[in-house]
Amino acid sequence: MSDRYLVLENGTTFKGKAFGADKSVIGEVVFTTSMVGYVETLTDPSYYGQIVTHTFPLIGNYGIIDEDFESSSPKLFGYIVKTPSDTPSNYRMNSTLDAFLKECGIPGLYGIDTRALTKIIREVGVMNGMITDDLSNVDYEAIRDFSIKEALKHVSTPRPYTVGEGKKNIVLLDYGYKGYIVKELLKRDCKVTIMPYNSTAKQILDLKPDGIMLSNGPGDPAENVESIKTLRDLLPYNIPTFGICLGHQLLALANGFQTGKLKYGHRGGNQPCKDLESGKTYITSQNHGYQVLTESIDPEIAKESFVNVNDGTCEGIIYLKHPAITAQFHPEARGGPTDTNFLFDNFMKLMEVKSCH
Repeated sequence: MSDRYLVLENGTTFKGKAFGADKSVIGEVVFTTSMVGYVETLTDPSYYGQIVTHTFPLIGNYGIIDEDFESSSPKLFGYIVKTPSDTPSNYRMNSTLDAFLKECGIPGLYGIDTRALTKIIREVGVMNGMITDDLSNVDYEAIRDFSIKEALKHVSTPRPYTVGEGKKNIVLLDYGYKGYIVKELLKRDCKVTIMPYNSTAKQILDLKPDGIMLSNGPGDPAENVESIKTLRDLLPYNIPTFGICLGHQLLALANGFQTGKLKYGHRGGNQPCKDLESGKTYITSQNHGYQVLTESIDPEIAKESFVNVNDGTCEGIIYLKHPAITAQFHPEARGGPTDTNFLFDNFMKLMEVKSCH
């Protein structure tokens, strides 16, 4: 394998080996602590614009399993691991990690000190970086100037479509949804219409939904003024709503709360979150770089339902004037714990209460 490099915007350079596609990319360098579920990580649209680093040293040992995809194809820009498996083995596998990255045009880098890279990100914060085979061609200004723009346009469905024939009629606003969100709704006897991120309130109301699902997705939530306006326009109709990750943040913004960027984000399957009502702590799967600012939550409109045990950030909101609940973490998680899966049942209960009135 030929040499390949990661160059960070502060000039730090890591030398490793190339795998995956032969190309140079610039992206936001982040890390995930997940020990399993790399197929789900690769196909999670929330990683759009990012170069993803795994802290777990061996990746690819069970190959690529199409059945476990969270979306049709990877949206991340680059992929970094310590050691990719050369001899994957699993009866469900369809291809190897290297072949999959090549097929999808994603450059990979391996053999660098991923622990050292992770420590830099934790101490300095998320930085832009470039994966390249040619150090003489590095444009530091382009690396520093990179930012993730119009992310939802690149990950959302271009047109509506419906799956399932269940009794509950759900509109899912697609900000880059993970496939298992829909699977959880289908398990609960729902018909799900997936709508583009820029759908209007009228287009959603015309479908006469029993409930609205706000999906996860990439980028800075505050940039999505069109989507925030749509959610604000929907508030007076009191349609039961469940938001996950970006959906959690967008609904908060629609209610006048504020969001901010985390130093290095929460990405992985081991984030502890405390349920403020029961006092129980759940281990959750997460992938986000922004948070809802707790101090911005208006206590007359909503209250925190979950907090992150590590850093005290907001992980869930219950709305008091509207039938809505949101979670910053992923209750549908695959490749991670499903301890908070009951939130989908809580969403179903919101619709049952609404139908009784």
